[in-house]
Amino acid sequence: MADFKKPVVVVSKCLGFAHCRYNGLTISSDVVDKLKEHVDFRTVCPEVEIGLGVPRDPIRIVAVSEADLRLKQPATERDVSDDMNRFADSFLNSVPEADGFILKNRSPSCGIGDVKVYPGTGKVTPQSRTKGFFGAKVWEKFPMLPIEDEGRLMNFKIRENFFTKLFTLSKFKDVSASGKMKNLVQFHSSNKLLLMANNQKELRILGRIVANPEKKKFDDVIRNYHEHLFQAFLRPARYPSNINVLMHAMGYFSKQLNSEEKAYFLDILEQYRIGKIPLSVPVSLIRSWIIRFKNDYLKQQTFFEPYPVALMEITDSGKGRNF
Repeated sequence: MADFKKPVVVVSKCLGFAHCRYNGLTISSDVVDKLKEHVDFRTVCPEVEIGLGVPRDPIRIVAVSEADLRLKQPATERDVSDDMNRFADSFLNSVPEADGFILKNRSPSCGIGDVKVYPGTGKVTPQSRTKGFFGAKVWEKFPMLPIEDEGRLMNFKIRENFFTKLFTLSKFKDVSASGKMKNLVQFHSSNKLLLMANNQKELRILGRIVANPEKKKFDDVIRNYHEHLFQAFLRPARYPSNINVLMHAMGYFSKQLNSEEKAYFLDILEQYRIGKIPLSVPVSLIRSWIIRFKNDYLKQQTFFEPYPVALMEITDSGKGRNF
């Protein structure tokens, strides 16, 4: 099994860490619970940090005009927009080591999307959706990091993509800090199949960047590589691309497998294609061949273990099969 460094993840404190929601409750998240052994969490509750108590009267985003959204507490008519913006700037400047974020969904402070916008503070129907005030600041300051909410992470494919980005980009940060081209070359080499599954166009671009025919300085190369690495992980890998990579990997064992083993593997791929089994099943089969036949090249490929095995699902919720 691969050795993974613990990424630093900023998480909403109400997601199982403290009873700090407006009603004094906490929210249970299976994903957050599973991650506790594999990441270093930095918890935050922006609403408590700006002085709103527990329990407290709820806040909401109010459209004063089309271009002016404010964060208000209807029960008191208090406007906490400036307080929230100041806290968000201060807190986010204090966590430059962050590798990712898991925030409370639909929260007027932490939400990363789908947050209700109201035309006033009274009993009115929401008119649109947006990001929460703190969540918007996160996107503004850390646009290239994996950012999700606990609601979206219930989707199998979104969760898988989040984990992959989180641990891959965390490892890339170390490569960047090393200042050594040989480390970048090794990083690219070990991630080739993962990048092939996610975005073949970006894989080719990244390959040319690593080749560095113009002999650019490391800082320029790593900056360019980072931009295209972000593009490569912009969307989850689609299942046809995963199947192509798995077929490519099986080719390494074509002379060592008998006809029944090959037929069984192709049947497993078909079951994955139609959504009856998750990606972890054919991946586990390939990993068994990597061990059995001692294939050193495939052994180093992160596609077969992009994040800790303990986080891989045995069963699929069935959600996300459009990817």
